[in-house]
Amino acid sequence: MDTPSLGLFGPADGPEGPPVCSGKGCRQPAVWVLVWNNPKLHTPDRRKTWLACDDHREHLSQFLSVRGFLKEVLPLAGFEG
Repeated sequence: MDTPSLGLFGPADGPEGPPVCSGKGCRQPAVWVLVWNNPKLHTPDRRKTWLACDDHREHLSQFLSVRGFLKEVLPLAGFEG
């Protein structure tokens, strides 16, 4: 199985600074990793990630859940992707 990746967000303290929430227009620091997969587009072992602040964790999780995409929600601290 592929290890989840932060993709364009880079490491926790990358060149652009700490990772930020994936919520539209949000620039708050991310504290959660939402691991997901679209089974119509991705192989079962493929994992994509969105990042979320505390305020957007529930909204982004629900968005992915109603589509059957959400696999797990993990704290960003200690996440190795």
